[in-house]
Amino acid sequence: MRFQVRGRGGRRWVPFVVIAFGALFLAIGLILAGVSASFLTDAKRARGTVVSLEWRNDHETSPRTQTDDKPAAYPVVAFTSADGAPRKFEDSTGSNPPSYELGERVEVLYAPGSPEDARINGFASLWLMPLIFGGIGFVIAGIGTGVAVATRRRS
Repeated sequence: MRFQVRGRGGRRWVPFVVIAFGALFLAIGLILAGVSASFLTDAKRARGTVVSLEWRNDHETSPRTQTDDKPAAYPVVAFTSADGAPRKFEDSTGSNPPSYELGERVEVLYAPGSPEDARINGFASLWLMPLIFGGIGFVIAGIGTGVAVATRRRS
């Protein structure tokens, strides 16, 4: 199906779609930041140790798509929660080269009601996704706004 747009008026909606797309990403970033901030206000702290590094490639590869993606190391951390039970979790953020070494001591944050919901107290674990989504949304919405303003001034 093809759409044919004639004249200037047919393209006026494009900047607003771009702004809406950017606003959606910005909203997702703000929601993720709120989740992290809420988690931090209630979280208990414990000392943990990186007991292993789980190497995995998150991108599926097929014979047709040759990718150079290297596997990322996700730290597996052992800690003892306030109830005295030993716990273990795999952090949600992996990297290559690894951000943590085997045997490294880290501060663990966990939800008091569910110690299995734990994270390493670090920038990437808490703020990387909100920053990525919010930053992309801010840039896209800014570009859309700039185009809308420039288009409006021209007409």
